[in-house]
Amino acid sequence: MRAFFLLIFFSIGFVTAEDKRGYPESVKEVRYRSSGDGTEQPALFWQPESSEEKVPLLVALHTWSGDYQQTGSQVVFAEWCQQVGWAFIHPNFRGQNWTPDALGSDLAVADIVSAVDFAKSEAPIDTDRIYCVGVSGGGHASLLMAGRHPELWAGVSAWCGIAHIALWHAQCRDTEFSRYSEHIEKALGGPPNSKPRRQDAQHRSPVKWLSNAQGVNLDINHGVTDGRSGSVPFNHSFLAWNEVVIPEDRFSAEGIAEYYDSESIPEKWKPYHAKGEFPLFGKDKQPLFRRTSGSTRLTIFDGGHEIVHEAALNWLAAQRKGEPPVWDAPVLQRLKTGKVDGESGK
Repeated sequence: MRAFFLLIFFSIGFVTAEDKRGYPESVKEVRYRSSGDGTEQPALFWQPESSEEKVPLLVALHTWSGDYQQTGSQVVFAEWCQQVGWAFIHPNFRGQNWTPDALGSDLAVADIVSAVDFAKSEAPIDTDRIYCVGVSGGGHASLLMAGRHPELWAGVSAWCGIAHIALWHAQCRDTEFSRYSEHIEKALGGPPNSKPRRQDAQHRSPVKWLSNAQGVNLDINHGVTDGRSGSVPFNHSFLAWNEVVIPEDRFSAEGIAEYYDSESIPEKWKPYHAKGEFPLFGKDKQPLFRRTSGSTRLTIFDGGHEIVHEAALNWLAAQRKGEPPVWDAPVLQRLKTGKVDGESGK
């Protein structure tokens, strides 16, 4: 069986020192065949040595302008996996989000699914503990994968993700973040102001698919200053929430706009003010607003366009596919890298 999979999934080789730029030495560059178009696709991969017991898999998704060799948060994810004995894969899913084949395309989605299949062919993966995580463009991809392939995931942790591509195009246009509008136009073949391009943008947007994710343990997180100190307004996380939860738990457009415009929780939403201390968020990134519905949680925290690694990873570690979400996750591991908060996901 192993020989069969190697014929399908191609070769494994160590990443060169020039390419991996900070990844642990044992992280490997791999090539596997995508089910989307049969092409060979790259990823970074690590698995525990000589593991006979099943191990969890962390699928870490790069940011908007990144690719499979991206560092920052991705290195932290790899280091975590080595510390706790998980397998790690960091797929390319067509690279930076300014080509038609990238930006949430069907090919990019197929690449991520095929990356999971590759990891399962190489390591004894516990299929009840396959996790997905990403920030910014990786948050967009994480939300998208929760909706498009809910059957895969024990938990999805999405941070500062773009939920609605056409809306974000309009929000970025004529601002300091206008390059992202230009990227979207390159991917779509023009601005999403014609019916075919609007439909294409919708197809690549998590909001189209998230109604499928009601059974996924899904943790949506966003910094309250994002959209000002960062490029993705936090109303995108509310839009994602609204597509997953039951109708009576949705937030009104007026309330979302009031919260975003004032950065203060609307009076009628005071019951969702986050109470207490949350050690995994660190003293400077504490949750401000938090609500759960079914298997979904939304957190607005005191921060910007970033991920809080310890909060994301320890929460994922507590989740099992087919079981109710564990919201008050215990501390499995404190990061030993000194990095708790992620860099901006650009």
